[in-house]
Amino acid sequence: MDIGVLLPTGTAQWAKDDDPRDLITLARTAEHLGFTSLFVNDSLITPRIEALTLLAALAPATTTATLGTGALLPFLRRPVQAAQSLASIDLLSGGRLTLAVGAGYPGRFGRPFYALSEVPWPRRFARLDETVALWRALWQGADSFHGEFHDVPDLPPALRPHRPAGPPIWLAGTTPTARTRTGRLYDGWLPYPPDPADYATGLHDIHRAATDAGRTPEAITPALFVTVRIDENPDYAQRATDDYVRATYGMPLPELAKIQAVVAGPAEQVTERLNQYVTAGARHLVIRPAALDLPAQREQMERVAALIPDLRP
Repeated sequence: MDIGVLLPTGTAQWAKDDDPRDLITLARTAEHLGFTSLFVNDSLITPRIEALTLLAALAPATTTATLGTGALLPFLRRPVQAAQSLASIDLLSGGRLTLAVGAGYPGRFGRPFYALSEVPWPRRFARLDETVALWRALWQGADSFHGEFHDVPDLPPALRPHRPAGPPIWLAGTTPTARTRTGRLYDGWLPYPPDPADYATGLHDIHRAATDAGRTPEAITPALFVTVRIDENPDYAQRATDDYVRATYGMPLPELAKIQAVVAGPAEQVTERLNQYVTAGARHLVIRPAALDLPAQREQMERVAALIPDLRP
């Protein structure tokens, strides 16, 4: 089992006097507490520290933790430039980079990204898959690439990542099509289904798609993105999580809980719920602490870290 934490890079998760440089200290603390991965989010429509900038800062500041994105939106960046940045982070971290990528969520959480990036919304999933293919081709020394969205007859010499095949790339998506694409093309899966039973069904679909594509299902990392709040008072845990969700998404907790995995309550209850996802097949949990300032984030991280020994297959 790997237990990771999403760092609070958005200003919505900071108090007025929080210093964003303390994110580096928070990451070191997480590593010391036993978290095996440190993830960051990607956005253009909310103020936050840019994802790859923070990972580059974390590369020399940490030693063992995987550095991940949950999820990176490749269409926000020019593909060749992004490949260079990602290879740089992988090298500077000694091969500790893992990329979860996505094409953007429908509605107000996705379409504005495309307008700002001047990239068409239609065929966004095909564009995502092709961009990943271009990255992998660059990292392996290709001198040309010909696709539907990217036609580059003369690729420049590219910086090679620490690992010859490049960093692992996961897909963040839960639709049936996304599961099929994960099985065929990606190294891992990072969904956030509210029901562990749906996680088990999705993972079964991924394994079947991988087998059909001649791949080994076990080579695909089954991960989970989940928001967590631990408080011994169940009512307070729910209220604090609702405050966090409203600040982050502008919606109440019951609405978000219909589409994302959220666990809030006493430690025993949180452990039991997380282990339901582990039983369903999850082997890398990326936990987002529901707290609205950096000291509270650290406190929640410490509470989650105390559960790590009890989160087992």
